[in-house]
Amino acid sequence: MKENDGLVFGYVLDGNGGGQGIDWKKLRQWSPDRGTIWLHFDYSSERVKKWLAGESRLSPIIGEALLEEETRPRIVSSNEGLLLILRGVNCNPGADPEDMVSIRMWFDEHRIITMRHRRVMAIEDIHNSIESGKGPTSSGDFLVMLSKRLADRMGDVVAEMDDSVDELEDTVLHAESYELRPKLARLRRQTISLRRYIAPQRDVLARLQNERIPWLKDIDKVHIREIAERTARFVEDIDSARDRAAITQEELNNRLSEQMNKAMYVLSIIAAIFLPLGLLTGLLGINVGGIPGGENEWAFAIVSLFLLSIAVGLIWLFKRLRWL
Repeated sequence: MKENDGLVFGYVLDGNGGGQGIDWKKLRQWSPDRGTIWLHFDYSSERVKKWLAGESRLSPIIGEALLEEETRPRIVSSNEGLLLILRGVNCNPGADPEDMVSIRMWFDEHRIITMRHRRVMAIEDIHNSIESGKGPTSSGDFLVMLSKRLADRMGDVVAEMDDSVDELEDTVLHAESYELRPKLARLRRQTISLRRYIAPQRDVLARLQNERIPWLKDIDKVHIREIAERTARFVEDIDSARDRAAITQEELNNRLSEQMNKAMYVLSIIAAIFLPLGLLTGLLGINVGGIPGGENEWAFAIVSLFLLSIAVGLIWLFKRLRWL
């Protein structure tokens, strides 16, 4: 199927894990008695927008929700069906995982409509499983399978982020600050971006299992409950990683501050030692008459020894005062 037609792919599910592919022409010939249909669209297509407005038999409010540019995880249940919007980590090549992709879905008794603009790997998994005869057998099974695929990839990203925090904690004491600071900043931005969508998705899945939906079986609700629990653990892991990254950042800042204070302390001691020496040499270096020892050949050696004794005396005094 050509993606520029808007219909990325579509199937009439056979109830046994397989399905028959359909296109726009077969879609117009479809009727509910032929089985549950799954349609996966690219919502940026003008043809899809026209189909939603004229042929989909969906209310304008649902159509607008499926076409929104900026979405957050949400659930709207009504007598007509179920509107569900979820997010998945971005696994497309060259993309940042925290730049989460949106998947908009509509379920009714005989239809599954999914919308996306960027590729969603969880949808691709279901597409491939149908091709191999191991796909969803019903709308509830589709919802469970999709939620599980989204959670699996989310778990990989959260685990990788947790490993990154462990590595930063181990290296903060000996690595250079210019290496760690951008890594910590990027990690903290990643946790903020992920939590922004995963936290409400946890709430959506928790609410979904309590909705009275005729086509959602009890076993499906059990699976959704487990996925909701996994998602809640992801939120806890993200919060933990964020807090640990903040503590690591504070420890790094304290280390840098300690290094700066030590350097300033050493410079202050050196300045304190050479301040009186500089004063004396400055007085002896003025170009006026009457400088003592000006005609004595031993005067320079005597003055040098005198200055050296002052420096030694200051060092002894600072050690006695425990400044050194």
